[in-house]
Amino acid sequence: MRLLIAEDDMKLLKSLKHIFESNKYVVDAVSNGTDALDYAETEEYDGLVLDIMMPGLDGIQVLKKLRSKGISVPALFLTAKTEVGQRVEGLDAGADDYLPKPFDTQELLARVRAMLRRRENYTPDLLVFEELTLNRSTYELLYQERALALSGKEFQIMEMLMERPKILVTVEQMMSHIWNYNSDAEISVVWVHISNIRKKLSAMDMPYDIRFVRGAGYLLEAKS
Repeated sequence: MRLLIAEDDMKLLKSLKHIFESNKYVVDAVSNGTDALDYAETEEYDGLVLDIMMPGLDGIQVLKKLRSKGISVPALFLTAKTEVGQRVEGLDAGADDYLPKPFDTQELLARVRAMLRRRENYTPDLLVFEELTLNRSTYELLYQERALALSGKEFQIMEMLMERPKILVTVEQMMSHIWNYNSDAEISVVWVHISNIRKKLSAMDMPYDIRFVRGAGYLLEAKS
């Protein structure tokens, strides 16, 4: 899952980025509303976490502009406790939820999980491909009685492949969705992570593989 976080308090922004990345989210972080709008308009995100009071554009203005363009990505506002009127205005503008500052980390994560489940395309905690299951809560692949732990990027690659069963996923799509815009990672990093996943699948005797179609992309499939 990929999130955009917009918060003008740099210390809090850094903390939020760390919290979400530690919980296997891909995160882009900006500190003003103008950048938040530019990033969100790419429609690369599964969810938005927006501060209300920001320079450039405030969070409500950002969300109103996105909704006016038909961009329905779910959004959660972070607000000061005194901003009651703004919370109401934010919900009326199309926000899915709000959380007053200061907040508890576990509540923030739970609110974001709930927000993502309410997407137009419902996102279950379990992704299933034939007899293979990806648990979004534990970051494990499950097959019969076996469980395979995945690293953050491995999990995100498998999530993309299992969200698109029998559909080719290009290297460019993986780079765009999993590695953020400021990353200096090379395309070869995708090959390395997929190679690691293949080795883990083989070591656990799971009858699945990630097939590469030259010039097209990667596909999760059962071994023949």
